[in-house]
Amino acid sequence: MTEASRLEPVASAHADPTQTPAATRAAGLARLDAFAPKAGRIYAADRNTDYGPDADDSVSHLSPYLRHRLVLEPEAIAAALSRHSVNAAEKFVQEVVWRGYFKGWLEQRPSVWSDYRRRVRADLGRLDADSALDARYRAAVEGRTGIACFDAWATELAATGYLHNHARMWTASIWLFTLGLPWSLGADWFYRHLLDGDPASNTLSWRWVAGLHTRGKTYLARADNIARFTNGRFQPTPDSLASDAPALDEPAPPPAAMPAAPAPLPSDGAPVGLLLTEEDGHAESLGLDGATVAGVATLSAAEHRSPLAVSAAVVGFTGDALADAAARAAAHWNVTAETLPAGVQWGDALAAWAQRLGVTRIVTAELPQGPAREALDTAQPTLDAAGLALYRIRRPYDAAIWPHATAGFFKVKKRIPKLLSELSLA
Repeated sequence: MTEASRLEPVASAHADPTQTPAATRAAGLARLDAFAPKAGRIYAADRNTDYGPDADDSVSHLSPYLRHRLVLEPEAIAAALSRHSVNAAEKFVQEVVWRGYFKGWLEQRPSVWSDYRRRVRADLGRLDADSALDARYRAAVEGRTGIACFDAWATELAATGYLHNHARMWTASIWLFTLGLPWSLGADWFYRHLLDGDPASNTLSWRWVAGLHTRGKTYLARADNIARFTNGRFQPTPDSLASDAPALDEPAPPPAAMPAAPAPLPSDGAPVGLLLTEEDGHAESLGLDGATVAGVATLSAAEHRSPLAVSAAVVGFTGDALADAAARAAAHWNVTAETLPAGVQWGDALAAWAQRLGVTRIVTAELPQGPAREALDTAQPTLDAAGLALYRIRRPYDAAIWPHATAGFFKVKKRIPKLLSELSLA
């Protein structure tokens, strides 16, 4: 079976568009405003309970907006702290900071991302060679394992592009320890379907469940825990789930090495082209008001999340998020915006666009590890040959958090009060 033919019947084409949130900054800010009153003790008390896709719960559902930076992390933290004390909002703030921690951890170990990409292709090859493994894989992604909770979450993921965080942990644990499936293919499955699919958060969360992130520490899905934190919606029997979760054995990641800060954009007033990707949808706050922006362009790497078909909902949400970001940026600088063809090499598309604009400089938000970074790195020789200089802007939020993401989250967690002060959020 080829990669192209291994498409799950419950997957991309079956997503319900009526359940996909609007991919705009306005929708994200409205969601933040509606959630902020619950970002304190209500969230802390109830955030681990998954009441189901149709229930009103205490989680924020901000993750698709934060992932694409339609809403910025400092904005989410500030909204919570404007209504709650630091102590009351502690859990929500920590969850927001977790995303920055994961990004910083992966930035300091980029080989973990490239290794994951290789493993996905290798493990897809294993499916071709092992019919029993392929059958278990297909049953899992099609939601027909016979484990009611897992099958419901598989269907929910395909239909909505979302899962509650606790459900993601249970699903990953069952995938690994009950079904005996490769962690990389589980991470790939999530990444192809999650609207908030983030290279760092998704990859490292799966590695954490498998005992690879915090070495030797795994997460075991237990029947009593699932029954309790689904409010009785699911009550699996203990013998239907694995009773232990032995950590996977893989080589330890390399030591942390913080990448150097990007070179600053020269302040000589030369015109620049502004490139927007799914990694950052709020160019107005990148500190470019002193620059001469000649035009805006967008490029999407959503379809490059996986060798397999990426959910139509993911591709659509990413495209809509970029369109919204481009419209705001074009209005901000009073220029035109273009959607560059994502199906061609980024270098060729960017060189042709820069030539149309008459610029020799392109500026973009710094791209963390992921498909967009891969595409832009691949484009670099073409840009060099065309005499184009590429400048990347690192946000102060990332510059504050990333250097401390050298080990587990605790090191970042204990610095949160100081980080909030440094970012004028305390």
